[in-house]
Amino acid sequence: MSRDSQLRRISDFGLRVSGFGFPHVLSGLVVTLVLHPGLLWACAACTGQSDSPMAKGMNLGILSLLAVIGVVLGGVVSFFVYLGKKSATMSAVSAAARSAESTERA
Repeated sequence: MSRDSQLRRISDFGLRVSGFGFPHVLSGLVVTLVLHPGLLWACAACTGQSDSPMAKGMNLGILSLLAVIGVVLGGVVSFFVYLGKKSATMSAVSAAARSAESTERA
């Protein structure tokens, strides 16, 4: 299905169809960066001021994100350990039940 037929199909439902695409977005981004060059400045850690409050805050942010990841991964690991132990317990119980059942038949 061609792009024109898709646009016509969408416009049949009363939706506004515009030709706003990637080139327009890219040119808008370039204009924004040219008019606001402060957005491109590096942070304190990149420019070598490692003792500034911004760098210390960024380091604490990184450590807190690592702590969150560690807690989540620990939870996932403990869940699978729990499943493994539960599976071993259930298989031992079912094996004991089968052996008890076979001794009752004999």
